[in-house]
Amino acid sequence: MRDALVAAAFQLFLERGYEQTTVDDIVALAGVGRRSFFRYFPSKEDVVFPDHERCLADMTAFLAGGSDADEPVGRVCDAARLVLRMYAENPTFSVQRYRLTKRVPGLRAYELSVVWRYERALAAYLRRRFAARRDGTLQADVIAAAVVAAHNNALRSWLRSDGQGEASAAVDHALSHVRSAFGAVPVPPTVEQPDDVVVVVSRRGTPLWRVVQEVESALGRG
Repeated sequence: MRDALVAAAFQLFLERGYEQTTVDDIVALAGVGRRSFFRYFPSKEDVVFPDHERCLADMTAFLAGGSDADEPVGRVCDAARLVLRMYAENPTFSVQRYRLTKRVPGLRAYELSVVWRYERALAAYLRRRFAARRDGTLQADVIAAAVVAAHNNALRSWLRSDGQGEASAAVDHALSHVRSAFGAVPVPPTVEQPDDVVVVVSRRGTPLWRVVQEVESALGRG
């Protein structure tokens, strides 16, 4: 039913235009009632982006399923690839939606709100991981924004090409810039230097100041 509503909606959007298509038109073509439509989609805008709620849930679960051993920037880059996978599953639909969104200002605004929710999910994860850092919140927000910007730059290039080629290669290349700029730099292990051991032999009853003098002399401080 959900897929049938999306298919009917896009058929009408392409034939009549988005603004000229009503919910009643969509349900009539799909052969269902209005109640069925609103059971799946709160509004006409939502039928244009039917998979983002699922993808956002998948991203949130992916980030929550990580461990403290995960490199944080790499983890959020991997999370962004889930969004790419959603688009790449159906290139034809993704390209149609991209073209439609470009023509309808209301859909562009809606898409920006969806992108913002992805960015907030990434930032929330990084804030938890950077909680002990100085300016951890600032770093988290900047990196989340950079990940989204890099991902979307590559994704839109792929969509403008009508979905030709490997989208994953372009996104990987874009995200590599984020990782090189913000990823953790391995810190060389600290090599502990052996402590100096000084053995001083003194007669019983030797004044303490004399013992200290002998120690300092042995350490070259005398």
